[in-house]
Amino acid sequence: MTENSQQPQSASTSELPTQYAPAKVEGKLYERWVERGYFAADAKSDKPAYTIVIPPPNVTGSLHLGHAFQHTLMDALTRRKRMQGYESLWLPGMDHAGIATQNVVERELGKEGKSRHDLGREAFVERVWQWKEEYGGKILGQMRRLGDGVDWSRERFTMDEGLSQAVQTIFKKLYDDELIYRAERIINWCPRCLTAISDIEVEYQDDDGELVSMKYGEGDDTIVVATTRAETMLGDTAVAVHPDDERYKHLVGKRIRLPLTDRTIPVVADTHVDPEFGTGAVKVTPAHDPNDFAIGQRHDLESLTVMDERGVITVHGPFEGLDRFEARSAIVAALRAEGRIVAEKRPYVHSVGHCSRCKTTLEPRLSMQWWVKVGPLAKAAGDAVRDGRVAIHPADMSKRYFDWVDNMHDWCISRQLWWGHRIPVWYGPEGEVVCVGPDEEPPGTEAEGWKQDPDVLDTWFSSGLWPFSTLGWPEQTPDLEKFYATDVLLTGHDIIFFWVARMMMFGLYAMDGEAPFKTITLTGLVRDQFGKKMSKSSGTAVDPLDWMNAYGSDAVRFTLARGANPGTDVPIGEDWVQASRNFANKIWNATRFALMNGATVQGPLPDPSEMTATDRWILSRLNKTVAEVDALYDDFQFAKLSDALFHFAWDEVFDWYVELSKTTFMAGGEPAKVSGRVLGEVLDVTLRLLHPIVPFVTEQLWTTLTGGESVVIADWPTDSGFRDDAAEREIETLQRVITEVRRFRADQGLQPGQRVPARLTLDGTALAPHEAAIRQLLRLQPEGEDFAATATLPVAGAQVALDLSGTIDVAAERKRLAKDLAAAEKEKAQANAKLGNEAFLAKAPDHVVDKIRGRLAKADEDIARIQAQLEQLPEA
Repeated sequence: MTENSQQPQSASTSELPTQYAPAKVEGKLYERWVERGYFAADAKSDKPAYTIVIPPPNVTGSLHLGHAFQHTLMDALTRRKRMQGYESLWLPGMDHAGIATQNVVERELGKEGKSRHDLGREAFVERVWQWKEEYGGKILGQMRRLGDGVDWSRERFTMDEGLSQAVQTIFKKLYDDELIYRAERIINWCPRCLTAISDIEVEYQDDDGELVSMKYGEGDDTIVVATTRAETMLGDTAVAVHPDDERYKHLVGKRIRLPLTDRTIPVVADTHVDPEFGTGAVKVTPAHDPNDFAIGQRHDLESLTVMDERGVITVHGPFEGLDRFEARSAIVAALRAEGRIVAEKRPYVHSVGHCSRCKTTLEPRLSMQWWVKVGPLAKAAGDAVRDGRVAIHPADMSKRYFDWVDNMHDWCISRQLWWGHRIPVWYGPEGEVVCVGPDEEPPGTEAEGWKQDPDVLDTWFSSGLWPFSTLGWPEQTPDLEKFYATDVLLTGHDIIFFWVARMMMFGLYAMDGEAPFKTITLTGLVRDQFGKKMSKSSGTAVDPLDWMNAYGSDAVRFTLARGANPGTDVPIGEDWVQASRNFANKIWNATRFALMNGATVQGPLPDPSEMTATDRWILSRLNKTVAEVDALYDDFQFAKLSDALFHFAWDEVFDWYVELSKTTFMAGGEPAKVSGRVLGEVLDVTLRLLHPIVPFVTEQLWTTLTGGESVVIADWPTDSGFRDDAAEREIETLQRVITEVRRFRADQGLQPGQRVPARLTLDGTALAPHEAAIRQLLRLQPEGEDFAATATLPVAGAQVALDLSGTIDVAAERKRLAKDLAAAEKEKAQANAKLGNEAFLAKAPDHVVDKIRGRLAKADEDIARIQAQLEQLPEA
């Protein structure tokens, strides 16, 4: 263990209120930390760097439990590294969130009876900036409330000047390297947001639809196709069958009549068609389906767009002007009237893509868009993990990462929005296409016939640059040199595809093969206490600020950290937050007690020869805990390290060491001074170990205990190597005695504070020096002249004889125990009957049999315990 680096002063409980009130201290402490620059990182420092970039929350967002969860873990990592002597940088910022932010401002305009088109592009973008300055970034203040130790001096925004330069630079570089291109492809189109969205922003859900089978062609040239989107048949340009399907060989190459139109379309043979599915024939609509588009490309089919950007039919008189869903019903009715409907299935449940932003049903649409050629970039992102440059934790999450990067499609990066990074490409009057870099002038003016591309870039394009653009790239800044590559990316496994893969591709490409982080550690999602997804509609969504207001930020943080097993979802309920609040209170009260009883950090630790076995035991356990917590931090095992700290602090320090030391403190003298110094050391180290997860209560207590400036900048504890296995065995024996007698007392119905005469026979055992502590903790008074042992407990070589006469109703206690014994014997008989039934054992699953064996073992334990209690009772 390290000595803390502050100058200790005498501590006094006068500085600590009798009760801990988080609301009165958290805000003040946080502002003091920021004012003193504890979270500011220095690029010129000689200390080794440790860097984490925050997943930038949307400018429209507010703190939810998912944010609070991940921020708690990131804060714990950076606070610990800062205490270990690293130049820790946790860099904050926000994402401009193109679609989400534009939707918010458009809704505000709608209240005024206006649209963005009424303002025009320039004025609308200015309006969004005004909204951002006035209302955006609410989450940043909430991050302060949580205690995020971020370097506010380096706060970034994905559309600030520096990041905009980075976006333009990498676009130009990718374009020049022929990794960005423009092409007409099928994209996911949102008729509400009026923009393309990428595959990873599509939310699929099962919808009730209809499956309609209909006849194309006439007479012998009739063929039946089925569809869930009848409205798209107006854009059909072929029917496809499998080349080996004998049923349709006579039709391949022929043209058949397309119902409701004056067109004929060909029947083509394509191996994409599954002859076993449905009728083995599919309608082909190249402009409105990605698979059909591929068939159309192979067979040189025409692509007919039959819907506009809002999903309104644009062709064929009777249906022109109808919304796509209105047209669906009208077209089915018209086909029915012509006798073309063969079958209708309603409801037909099938998976349908929806816009992740507004939940509108998406429409596949042929559109000219900008794309990133991801092949070489994705390969580099996969290689960096495969060759060990980047580790994924937990390791079994690597498969999910590889499934994505190894099968990635080209990325559609253009969005038909006004808010975002404008695509830096200009089109000339003679068909020229010029990509403009950040230091280059546009090739001409609008008056000269030059126009900039109207689209903006996908918001993930700019956030994909986050690990290096925030450090000043493309300039070779001191920050970039010091803090890139970042050490850890901690994020949810749900955005591997959205963000993690993008950053890997861009970081490796822009930074000469150096990956943007050394370790990717993936968390699960926060769930309710029953493991179900939280949602507003079901009433299970929780605002973490409500819990922080009620129980304090430390309680919320500790609850989240204690549930953070790598890669798995985190259940959380209010009862658990209350329990964490109780833990904070326990730390507070125990520290106050310690200070009242002479706990101090002044001077060196006494020599072990001057210490009691209890002192040596707790110091040995302390060092083992330091080593355990360090190992768990390095393995990102937040739940296990939180649990280890909880049990060490509550069970071993507060419930055992403090209680066992009370007799020493009451006796006073040199032993009390020694134990006071040991207790001060234990509290000092324990508070420092707890600090990264529960920063507020530990700051208040540690500064009071030590007189140090702040635990934020104190040294992280190290394992001194001190071990005393003999003392640990001695105290474990003592604990066993106390636990056994307490259990016996409870079984006899004695109240915890009820005093009982007792004779202790401890001579010749390691327990002899602990008689005063045993009597104190077990409420055992000395034996009197009329002492009569009615129960004798042999434990660990010692004997504890109790006189229970007059303290319990022996007859009632015998009756209660007899009833419990009968129940245990019945449970044993039932378990034995099942385990003796060969037919049951042959059919029952292993886990069921194991459960019954466990019940049998428990029944045997209960029977032995109850019989021993009955033997110890005096005769009624």
